[in-house]
Amino acid sequence: MTASKGLAALLLACVSLPCAQARTLPVPDQRPTPGNEAPPLPIARAAYSTPVNYLLQCAGCHLDRGQGSAQNDTPRLEGFVGNFLKVEGGREFLVRVPGVSQSALNDQQVADLLNWLLDRDGMAGSSTPEHWQRYTAQEVGRLRSQSMLDLPKVRRGLIQALRAQGIVIDDGLRH
Repeated sequence: MTASKGLAALLLACVSLPCAQARTLPVPDQRPTPGNEAPPLPIARAAYSTPVNYLLQCAGCHLDRGQGSAQNDTPRLEGFVGNFLKVEGGREFLVRVPGVSQSALNDQQVADLLNWLLDRDGMAGSSTPEHWQRYTAQEVGRLRSQSMLDLPKVRRGLIQALRAQGIVIDDGLRH
């Protein structure tokens, strides 16, 4: 038997295995595990805590403590993100970043998440100005509806404004 005929015979044997040995589709009469009968709620209605919403919506890129990833071009939030409240347009930028504005969270959840991040005892730490205005759901809703068409350009302008104030840019990215 040649190698090609042997390979063909092996492939034929694999294809003809009974479905029970290589099942990829669920059994037609399979039912959910008790307690999982109801379809999951959309995240905007699930009423998770703000830290859980961060883990579900932000930590995939910014990591669990907001440390960011230069390799993935994701800026650090930890100890830095509050600086954006110190320059014109920075407050709006934080809501209009696509990961925030297009998240599955509702406007109140986004406001709660940003306020949680920016609290001086939160991820932003001392980078947040001492006296800052907390976000409201109404403000978030208004800002989310305004698309940001050139994120890198807007961010560069804000970084320049921060540098002009003498703020050290320690967001974990190479500038």
